[in-house]
Amino acid sequence: MAELPSGLLEACVVVGVPSDKLRDLYQLQQQSKLNELPLLEAEVLQVHAPPFVSKETNSSQSIGPAFSRVQRRRSFIKKKRRDRAAEVLPNGETTNRTEASSATEDISVPKDLDLIALPQLCFPDGLQLANEQREDSYHFLVFTDLFGNRTHGVVVQYYRSCLEGAVQNGHRWNSSKSRLYTPFAMCVISKFPYYNALKDCLSCLLVQLRPARQADFEETIKEFSAKLSLVPLPPPGQLHVSFNLRPLNVVLPSREDQDSPVIDIDLHLPFLCFTHTTLLQVLSCLLQEQRLVFFSADWARLTLVAESLLLYLQPLSWQQPYVPVLARGMLDFLMAPTAFLMGCHISHFDEVAAETEELILVNVDDGIIQSSCSETIDLPAIPLAAAESFMSRAECLQLHYDLELCHLGAGTDANALRCQRREWQTRRNTEIQNIALELVVNIFRGVQDFLNHEHRVFNSEEFLRTREPADQSFYKKVLETHIFHSFLRDRLNRKRDTFSRMENRAMTESPRRPLMSDLSRTGYSSYSSPNDRLSKRLGASLPNLDQPANDTVTTISSNRPASLRKITPDVGHGSQLRVKPFLIYFVFRLPEFPPPLAYHYVQNYYSDMVSSLGKAINATPTDESALLARYHYLRGLVNTVSNRRLDALEDFQSLYKTDSDIFPSQMVKSLVDSLAGIIMDRISPQADKRPELKRLISQVKRDQERERARNGNWHEEDAVKRFKLPKKYMQLGEFVKCIQESGIVKDQGTIHRLFDALTVGHQKQVGPELFRVFYTIWKETEAEAQEVCLPASVLEHIEPSECVFKLSSSVKTSRGVGKIAMTQRRLFLLTDGRPGYVEVAQYRDLQEVKVSSAPFLLLRIPSLKLRVQGRKETFEANLKTETELWNLMVKEMWAGRNMADQHKDPQYMQQALTNALLMDAVVGSLQSNKAIYAASKLAHFDRIKMEVPMMVPKTTAETLKHKINPSVELAAPQAVDVLLYTPGTNLWVSVSMGKVMVFDASSWSLTHTCHVGNARLNCMLGVDKDQIWMGSEDSVIYIISMVAMVCNRQLTEHRAEVTGLAVQMFFSQKVAYSCSAEGSVMVWDVATLQVSFKPTLCYKEELWSVCMDSGEVCIWHIKDTTKPYHRVALQDCSGCYCVIKVKNQVWIGGVGRSSTKGKIYILDTERHQILKELHGHNDKVTAICSAEDRYVLSGAGKHDGKVAIWKVE
Repeated sequence: MAELPSGLLEACVVVGVPSDKLRDLYQLQQQSKLNELPLLEAEVLQVHAPPFVSKETNSSQSIGPAFSRVQRRRSFIKKKRRDRAAEVLPNGETTNRTEASSATEDISVPKDLDLIALPQLCFPDGLQLANEQREDSYHFLVFTDLFGNRTHGVVVQYYRSCLEGAVQNGHRWNSSKSRLYTPFAMCVISKFPYYNALKDCLSCLLVQLRPARQADFEETIKEFSAKLSLVPLPPPGQLHVSFNLRPLNVVLPSREDQDSPVIDIDLHLPFLCFTHTTLLQVLSCLLQEQRLVFFSADWARLTLVAESLLLYLQPLSWQQPYVPVLARGMLDFLMAPTAFLMGCHISHFDEVAAETEELILVNVDDGIIQSSCSETIDLPAIPLAAAESFMSRAECLQLHYDLELCHLGAGTDANALRCQRREWQTRRNTEIQNIALELVVNIFRGVQDFLNHEHRVFNSEEFLRTREPADQSFYKKVLETHIFHSFLRDRLNRKRDTFSRMENRAMTESPRRPLMSDLSRTGYSSYSSPNDRLSKRLGASLPNLDQPANDTVTTISSNRPASLRKITPDVGHGSQLRVKPFLIYFVFRLPEFPPPLAYHYVQNYYSDMVSSLGKAINATPTDESALLARYHYLRGLVNTVSNRRLDALEDFQSLYKTDSDIFPSQMVKSLVDSLAGIIMDRISPQADKRPELKRLISQVKRDQERERARNGNWHEEDAVKRFKLPKKYMQLGEFVKCIQESGIVKDQGTIHRLFDALTVGHQKQVGPELFRVFYTIWKETEAEAQEVCLPASVLEHIEPSECVFKLSSSVKTSRGVGKIAMTQRRLFLLTDGRPGYVEVAQYRDLQEVKVSSAPFLLLRIPSLKLRVQGRKETFEANLKTETELWNLMVKEMWAGRNMADQHKDPQYMQQALTNALLMDAVVGSLQSNKAIYAASKLAHFDRIKMEVPMMVPKTTAETLKHKINPSVELAAPQAVDVLLYTPGTNLWVSVSMGKVMVFDASSWSLTHTCHVGNARLNCMLGVDKDQIWMGSEDSVIYIISMVAMVCNRQLTEHRAEVTGLAVQMFFSQKVAYSCSAEGSVMVWDVATLQVSFKPTLCYKEELWSVCMDSGEVCIWHIKDTTKPYHRVALQDCSGCYCVIKVKNQVWIGGVGRSSTKGKIYILDTERHQILKELHGHNDKVTAICSAEDRYVLSGAGKHDGKVAIWKVE
């Protein structure tokens, strides 16, 4: 059976007192035998659930005509028993039950609805008869099943005169004399929390019920329910749905995206109930998963406030039991030992406070929070900086509707006034969501820095060390909660939610590194930065490619996590966080409801809706792709429930080209499965006329096969581990994993060398005690370095981006007494006494580094001697026992600096710094005579300097300007598959399995990372100012929006991997060309994303071709393609992988024959001669692109994985 899309209505349940019992009570009252009106037990009287109509002659159809998944039903047996002949009434008399109608005994209800507790929840104070008419009363319910899935209910209590219009023993009762009123509760149940909309619906129902006769009561409610079952839910995004229920127009607001909740309540209510301080206390208790009980005299207020508070925490999701309304008979639930959030009537406050312990009691009416033991709460507060930012922004909220709109005149149209209020509320809700989201981001900012995605590990201890001391207790509690565990799981799964989008905006708009002046004034321990990343995107920035190499300032750091950087949010209105703007929404109005209980009328209604949606699609401009997607989605829903399955699939297929983010995968799979059960002879002819449907069906089946193959690893997406020190000896593989999980370093080559260093002189395994000592020393050294506070007189001599990573003890030197400081650029002496600065050397100026000895009395003390270019005197420092270590570290930094300068690759400097710091930790942890020898295993660049000549060919050195390492955060280099430069904005780099990294072209720093499919990308093309097309091995062309930086459109017409893309203006129309491996070429209208069957090729005189298994360039005449008219042999080349024309040159990327290193050949297009041969990569050159004909960028295979930037002459 196909899965039906969820509609507005799951069920409508009527709860009250059975008519026979009311009749008995009424007789007793007329006979004055009732001293007081009794409190009665409510029962389920009616249940109305879809489907309400079906085609009798086609009962085998697997999809019914109603927007609901509820198909299977069961029997609900009332509590009264048929064989119970008598029942005791409140006054002690008995009454006969034998005449009770058997027709009311069994009530058919949806299988997944549990109605046992519903009567109590509909009348949480009990069902009380009245002698006079009372006002209607609304409240809201939340039901949670065993799997945590929530269903929502809106209840109205409506008083009606007993036995109104009823006939008994041949006499009609006179209702005017009865003066006995009984409440009925109508509960509308929905899968989604449309509280305001369903409240409006019930208000319209009461308008119909009041004049209705008792005989029409049930039929009126059934017809009302059937109408609601015809209402489709709006798709995520900018399209709402409205319908007329008379006398009101009801609007269903859409979700922001697939993962966002429906918001159909007034989010400002908690701000009216609590002060900002109290509100933060309540949110703190929720984040710490306390046992919370809300109290109010208004049942509706309990749910609305609780729902609002949980929405404030989005995207964190409350995982514990949640019952916002507890009936008087359910107070035992408060004895549960686990965390929970529940709500009670204020009359139970004293009882609950006295009989239960360790509860947090929240009086919503008075805005007070306290514990059950005292009038205060003894729990850690939300971090101060985040709280101050929240309160400063909350002060600016305008929460009073009448105050803001008092300049307007009185409205005469009720629906217009409701629309005006709804717009005001939507703006308030957006503002409050922004403020709440910023609070969450400020609390949990930087969590991403302590995650290891490969091993799914969170380093909680290091994360805690970055928090302010006063906030430690708060984070210790929060980190142990289910709500935070779920949040971590989403981060590890790289979920793109509101948190990640806001944090990324803050990250990309913030300085990449702290200024040294800021660090020195406050110390590392209190420095705050909006992105707070010490090791991210290191060495990836060189803003000015034209400056001389000697003047290059490289921003780098050790390859450590930001473990000791104190992270605090930006406070006040100067925050770097950018909130989402108020969006413009469209409203689709449903046709007028038909008689909802007649099949052919319902089918005509669906046809009218499809027709209206078709008109809306035709009237929407093609550039409004997001709105078009919502119309197609909605029409797909309607076609699904009206059994037009192929039409539904065609609508869902259109989402690939408009917005694939809302593609309903499960629904489409269900549709495809349902088609498999129908005779294919009936389906195939229709599908043949729609080839895109055949492709969609084939793709769904392939996806199902892949999903079944992945089912064995489903648990990996849920796993979240905390980093723990090892408890057993580790071989190399275990050691690599442990080091990567710890966040010390990710590069496998470096970890292998570290393993060799720690296992010198004994068996090749690292014990838990040795690792603990090494890890502790690494962290302590890191902390000591970050405590360094430099005076202003020192800061003026060093670059703003420099940080001190190692500081010696106080020693005697040839330039005075003090401590030697090591930064990423230089060594300097921090003199004792009044701190002063004495330049020792920049690494690139060193000429010799050696260990010597200085005489002291009858002893000779080891010393370090440095000879610096341009200075006659030698710098000597009596470092004593530290001499050998400093000798190793300085040599490694010197070698790294030379390699970075020669290869224009700042990554070498970062790696050298990491090696030097690891040497320091190894020597400190081994404490033996072999410690220096062990540390020398990490002298990687110094060894390369001694063993292999580092000279770069002159031509290469003159042309090469800079290098970028896209694999800097990865355990091993990844091959660069495709490169694309978009003028004046970004460099797009594709690496393995669809990962795309975006670098800012002004600084070459990483700004965004996204995943496009799960296969290798073959080509990229900038089609216009907002579209990047990417051709993949999985035969799909993915389209990324450069503005929103999301991939939500796809072209799926190719049947094999897409191998090439091009774009051309054809008259006033822009067209794009794509080709695939099986030889097909498609021409696309860029505006409509439709295939055009009028290929127009731009002919040139020559065609240049290269081959992956040949070092020869073939040049063809376009008019004669029988054979190339000229060939150019590339010297020492075994194959070519990419080619591009820049000005009057052709650049060809390949691989050498005598070695596996990459080469770039530059040829003259007119003379067909080789102009230059460049050597800049350690693996084959796999991708190449041009940056405005000023630079050429090349990317290499996985043994190199870097991007080189070359100057074009």
